[in-house]
Amino acid sequence: MTGATVWLTGLPSAGKTTIAHALAERLRGEGRRVEVLDGDEIREFLSAGLGFTRADRHTNVQRIGFVAELLASNGVTALVPVIAPYADSRESVRVRHQAEGTAYLEVHVATPVEVCSERDVKGLYAKQAAGEISGLTGVDDPYEAPESPDLRIESHTQTVQESAAALHGLLVERGLA
Repeated sequence: MTGATVWLTGLPSAGKTTIAHALAERLRGEGRRVEVLDGDEIREFLSAGLGFTRADRHTNVQRIGFVAELLASNGVTALVPVIAPYADSRESVRVRHQAEGTAYLEVHVATPVEVCSERDVKGLYAKQAAGEISGLTGVDDPYEAPESPDLRIESHTQTVQESAAALHGLLVERGLA
């Protein structure tokens, strides 16, 4: 089986992880080997000690990209719901995949910050508004949206299942599912 890395980038609470898990369930049902590399789990176990400076965020993205490529090159579909706010960090992960001949898809979960703030799954927007934290991506820290992603999902206009189906359709179209 051909593996691939599917990087879902977007603001906090955009729906990246929810869509990734819905797609993972569908792919597993089809007999695919799938891993979800959740950004929060990676930060806890693989990138513990890193902060949220631009350099630390870049290091975190590179570590995740390395693991994703390793999995994908061994026939696993690696679903990566990670903010990865900087275009150059995401591009270097794409280049690593290209150099190894491993499929890489960038998916922008393009949910407006107002919708993400309402969802506020982890309470980050509320903490930022209360002055308890700073450096929140898309609010008081930059988010560089992909200019030409392989797929753009507007999770605020469709259900999780519709979003996962659109992404599944892309994988099928590219011969990766």
